Amino acid sequence: MILAVAQPQLGPDLVANVAAHVDLVRRARARVVVFPELSLTGYELDADTLAPDDPRLAPLVEACAGTVALVGAPVPGDHIAMLAVDAAGARVVYRKMWLGDAERRRFRPGTRPAVLEVDGLRLGLGICKDTGVPEHAAATAALGIDVYVAGIVETEPPRDRARRIATTHHIWVAIASCANPTTASLTTASLTTASLTTASLTTAEPTTANPKAAGRSGIWRPDGSTAAEAPETTGTFVRHDVRTPACRCAASSR
Repeated sequence: MILAVAQPQLGPDLVANVAAHVDLVRRARARVVVFPELSLTGYELDADTLAPDDPRLAPLVEACAGTVALVGAPVPGDHIAMLAVDAAGARVVYRKMWLGDAERRRFRPGTRPAVLEVDGLRLGLGICKDTGVPEHAAATAALGIDVYVAGIVETEPPRDRARRIATTHHIWVAIASCANPTTASLTTASLTTASLTTASLTTAEPTTANPKAAGRSGIWRPDGSTAAEAPETTGTFVRHDVRTPACRCAASSR
């Protein structure tokens, strides 16, 4: 199965962000395209919630004939969510379980890990801080998965945590990492790794007010080697044919 991770150019306008998603879905020509955390709104913690049946998503639904796009949005119930979009429409498939400090002032945590099956391939789902919490990867892998997929907004590339998850649980890992300059709200969020302090964020490029997210989305094999890695720039994607053995080995304890 061809899987892609994408880095759209994002702004404050939802319609423009949807158009950026449509462009990447069409160019990627993949069965599954993974987008970063809160990709439809950008990392704006005060953005309005987005219902899966919002008519502004119609162009993306139309573009997803033959594709499943995994996109990020704040959804009713005050959750940071991952939505699966295909030709049938959009639906919430996962709610972020591990929230940063700033996020907890607005959002509620999800309560359970989730798996999405596409063409027989089982995708375990995560969002940003989830990826740095070993318990999340373990609980998700225990459900029997082939690929751990996540969307993140971080100032450091995801490769180290991706390799840890891949080699610990013997699974593929695909992480879509935002490449935009971020809004100031990112500087107050508690992000995935403990080393990311407010001080380190506020010295990031391109400006102290708007630190740049890392980009470097990628796909990693179960042995931790890199199958594909994107650059730091927006409007880019990488894709790879994710193949798994007939006998699934989803968790190290199995």
